[in-house]
Amino acid sequence: MNSGVNVSTLDRESIPGLAEAVQIAAASAGDVDRNARFPREAVDALKDARLLSSSLPVSVGGGSFRISELAKVARGLGSACSSAGMVFAMHHTQALTLARHGLSGPIADLTMSIAANEALLASATTEITTGGDIGSSSCAVLTDGDEVTLEKNAPVISYAEHADYICATARRGPDSSASDQVLLVCPAGSTTLERTGTWDVLGFRGTCSPGFLLSTKTLSSHVLPVDYATIAAGTMLPASHTLWAAVWLGIADAAVTKARMAVRQAARKAAGKPLPQAAKLADLTVAHQNFESSVTAGVARYEAFIESGSVEPTIGFTIAMNNLKLSASTAVIEVVASALALIGINGYREDHQLSMGRLLRDSYGPQLMVSNDRIRQNNAQLVLAYRG
Repeated sequence: MNSGVNVSTLDRESIPGLAEAVQIAAASAGDVDRNARFPREAVDALKDARLLSSSLPVSVGGGSFRISELAKVARGLGSACSSAGMVFAMHHTQALTLARHGLSGPIADLTMSIAANEALLASATTEITTGGDIGSSSCAVLTDGDEVTLEKNAPVISYAEHADYICATARRGPDSSASDQVLLVCPAGSTTLERTGTWDVLGFRGTCSPGFLLSTKTLSSHVLPVDYATIAAGTMLPASHTLWAAVWLGIADAAVTKARMAVRQAARKAAGKPLPQAAKLADLTVAHQNFESSVTAGVARYEAFIESGSVEPTIGFTIAMNNLKLSASTAVIEVVASALALIGINGYREDHQLSMGRLLRDSYGPQLMVSNDRIRQNNAQLVLAYRG
């Protein structure tokens, strides 16, 4: 089955191993989607290419990748297997947190070990009792000497059973307020996961994201030395919005590639006669290029923020990152649905090389990942304090 991936567009020289990882992801994407299974082949290829440690600094054994380079990998994977792309994006949202906040003090040894072992990082930032609000927690870290324990009932933890570490949010202590949060890095070897739900969904099926009751006992040095509000505002939220958007652009890339194939097939049969699909392809190209420009601008904005050494983002920056998520999550639907309309019945078939089924289903997930309504509500509060 043709995946719609145009591997020739990937920059093989600047990111060694990327083209190979994309090809491997594409080869297993159909099975990953059908069986809602973890994209193990793609993740193993990323490990072999040392792309899981790529956002960590060279000084600790990583690759010191810039956001634009991470986005290029995310986009390439998204075009091949959106689940693999989302795993890469979610992993690096956590890795970037360590790159920015885990290089000094007791946590530094853990960061170095994660880089050396190409460890896969997952996150548990939501909780059953908080209604999807990542800025508050009910559970709390309990400290006993050099050790801490945590129990967290999370409605979703993506690829939790396949991760080497899970980065979990919690109140700083039993007497802390709901918004006084820390981030605890929980090793798989000292963490138990009890499933509280199943994962049988329309799209992003390979992210394997049921709910879990997480219980861990680990070293107190695994608590990041920066409050979670700072981590979220300057690292986790903008990193997730930019890297997710890059994955979704990859989905759009695959859709446009298939649409272009369909038009070229029709052109060969038309033998020089006028081709109605050509005008539709031109319109689709405009929508795709606008999407690409928006993501490129958002990535550049976040890259500039990181390279400025800033820790606290401005209100304008936060609104821009939120808007990137909002626009990208709807643009991907526009491009994929338009490509399906252009391709016609062959795109509707699951047994055809131009099948759009998986791409279409995956394209509707982005609006629900951190609900667009929640982000709009956040923007509504931010604009009241924004002075331009």
